Amino acid sequence: MDSVELKNRAKEFAHRCVRLALSLPKTPLGNHIKGQLIRCATSVAANYRAALLAQTKAAFISKISIVIEEADESEFWLEFVMEEDLMDKKKVLPLFNEAHELASIFVTTRRTSQKK
Repeated sequence: MDSVELKNRAKEFAHRCVRLALSLPKTPLGNHIKGQLIRCATSVAANYRAALLAQTKAAFISKISIVIEEADESEFWLEFVMEEDLMDKKKVLPLFNEAHELASIFVTTRRTSQKK
């Protein structure tokens, strides 16, 4: 997968998370998770784009590290939604898996970049 495909995948992940977040119950917990999930999922896509524009290797590694943290946080909130039975797990699990896959891809990207 090249950087353009990964950029598009991260953006599509953000869109899917936003749609899921907007359909959470309008309760104090649902509203809290909605804000958190929208913030971290969109941050994955935005910070990956910023990483691609980094002018130095150190800047790239720094931005990719943020992307990893935000993907992991997205995974956390999606897991929390399932644990709290706020939505049908069948709707949430594909996004949870995508968050995990993206985090793994970005970890590998960082490792590869650090070795060069």
